Amino acid sequence: MKIAILSRNENLYSTRRLKEAAEARGHEVDIIDTLHCYMDITSSRPTVRYYGKELPKYDAVIPRIGASVTFYGTAVARQFEMMGTFNVNESVAISRSRDKLRSLQLLSRKGVGLPRTGFACKPDKIKDLIKNVGGAPVVIKLLEGTQGIGVVLADTAKAAEAIIEAFMGLKANILVQEFIAEAGGADIRCLVVGGKVVAAMKRQGAEGEFRSNLHRGGSAQVVRLTKAERETAINAAKVMGLNCCGVDLLQSKNGPMVMEVNSSPGLEGIENATNKDVAGMVIDFIEKSVANPKKTNVNKTRGQG
Repeated sequence: MKIAILSRNENLYSTRRLKEAAEARGHEVDIIDTLHCYMDITSSRPTVRYYGKELPKYDAVIPRIGASVTFYGTAVARQFEMMGTFNVNESVAISRSRDKLRSLQLLSRKGVGLPRTGFACKPDKIKDLIKNVGGAPVVIKLLEGTQGIGVVLADTAKAAEAIIEAFMGLKANILVQEFIAEAGGADIRCLVVGGKVVAAMKRQGAEGEFRSNLHRGGSAQVVRLTKAERETAINAAKVMGLNCCGVDLLQSKNGPMVMEVNSSPGLEGIENATNKDVAGMVIDFIEKSVANPKKTNVNKTRGQG
């Protein structure tokens, strides 16, 4: 097969591993910088051009689209879909997962476990907003934040009110969530590929840090999932319409709760923690999907919001 990886940096671990895994299976791989693509949008023959040349026909595309280029990146991915190329994660599913509020609303509608979450525009009922998610301490999140940036833990109601007022004064969109104290500053990252959890790790935040992101000094180790955790991760991926994604779970007294669904999960942490060839599993999924599109468990995203 001929495979395109949409990535802004060919030296990133995840990009390199996917290329290596594909080439090890005899496939031809091109790494394409998403922002240097431009599109010829016609009704008869849509194409993607790159550095002055028309890109060839690819059997599959792997979108590794960063949050900062979501709009343009999904436009490029959508153009490949128009050309009949199999996309590991369809553009509409990527857009859906990047909108944290929309994601939570869709997951809630399908009964997937979530922390109690509030969202508001005007600051006139902040006390009720905090009370409605269970009271302080609460977690306040910027909708556009990534890798733990823009996530604040407010220990008291007064602190929460001050932070919310400050964010709203800056016209920032925020979520207010209940703090799951029993999680102990840890979460579980599940890697879902083709409707199956292929790897999972428990991430523990650094001492004194409630965020478990590895980018913020957290550590990771392999974890054995419960049936409920596995089913929650699979259901979350299905609701989002994502074939390959990272699902972050919190362990709570009320069962597993989804914190986030990531459409471009990093592979370095989970491969190192589990010693699994996750990149190879992604390529295996692509092979099966391209060879037998009707038989493969490919999530269809149309009509799901």
